[in-house]
Amino acid sequence: MKNAQDNLTAIVNSGASLGGNRRTLKLAEEYKNFLYPTLGFHPLNACKSDESVIKQVLTEIESAIGDAVALGETGLDFNSLDDEMAKNRQIKLFETFLKLSIEYQLPLVIHARDAEERALEMVKKYSSIPQVIFHCYGGDLETAQKIIDEGYFISLSTIVCFSEHHQLLATKIPLSHLLTETDSPYLSPFKGQRNEPSFVKETVKTIASVKSTSIEKVSKITESNARQIFAF
Repeated sequence: MKNAQDNLTAIVNSGASLGGNRRTLKLAEEYKNFLYPTLGFHPLNACKSDESVIKQVLTEIESAIGDAVALGETGLDFNSLDDEMAKNRQIKLFETFLKLSIEYQLPLVIHARDAEERALEMVKKYSSIPQVIFHCYGGDLETAQKIIDEGYFISLSTIVCFSEHHQLLATKIPLSHLLTETDSPYLSPFKGQRNEPSFVKETVKTIASVKSTSIEKVSKITESNARQIFAF
C-alpha cells in the first residue's frame, strides 16, 4: 500500500469471494478516498459454492452496496470446463449480478475467460446497465471490437508486458475505451515477484510503447476513464 500511495492516485479493488468482499470493504475503510471497492463473486466460485454461501454473498453485497463503486468481478469462466451444470450455475449467478447492476445503477466488472462472446451477448440484453468493464481481457480482437461498439470498456493488465496477443490488443483498442490494471497478486511483470498495484505503471508503459505515444497520455486518459466509470 505504501508503494501504491507513492505511485498512484487511486486503486479500485475487486472482491471475488465472500471473504474477498469483506477484505476490500475493510481496506476501503482503512484507505478512504484512495482505495475503492467493487463487490462480486468469481464465476469459478459459483461452480463450487453451495447455495447458502452464494445467498450470504448476495446479502452482504446488498447491505454494503452504498460503499461500492461497482459490482464484480462476476461473469463466466469456461476455461477447461466441460460440465454443463457448472456452466449453468455461472450463467444463473451472472444474470443475478446483471439485474443487481440495473437495480442499483452500478457499473459491472466482468471476468470472462473462454466465454467472452457469451458474456457480451448476456450483457447486451440488459441495456440499462450504467457501464461495463471487461476486466483483464484476453479474448480475440473481433469480440473486443464488438465490446467497444457497444460503448463498453476493456481493461488490460500487466500481462500486456509479456504477451504478444495482449500487445496486439493494446495496439487496436482505442484509449477512449481502455483501462489499465494489474490483477494483483497475479500476472506480475517481474519474474519471481508477486504483482502489486503500483506495477500498473508497467502496463501503462507497455501500452504507450506499442501505441507509439507518450506514457503521460496513456496515464491521463485511462485514469480519466476510470474516474468517469467509477465516479470517484
